[in-house]
Amino acid sequence: MSTTIWIILAGALATYISRIGGHLVLSRFDRVHPRVEAGLNAVPAAVLTTLVAPVATTGGPAEWAALVVAGVVALRGSLSAMFVAGAVVLIVLRNTL
Repeated sequence: MSTTIWIILAGALATYISRIGGHLVLSRFDRVHPRVEAGLNAVPAAVLTTLVAPVATTGGPAEWAALVVAGVVALRGSLSAMFVAGAVVLIVLRNTL
């Protein structure tokens, strides 16, 4: 097999282990402490911030416009609509600018 296939398989295995590991650890407890639950609820926002922050600081007009559109759609729409709107704006502007 090629190196690319091995990298993809290793990434998939690492992702699976990290996800199932958290579930196995938390399933051992009858009750999750409220601070732990609050921390776990903050993880999606933290991950999204790490993806958006570099683009916001180093991106060009297409990236900034996509962030603005995604932010506006996030105020009124669903998470899926936000991602689709941001992606569409980014793709269109990158191909036209």
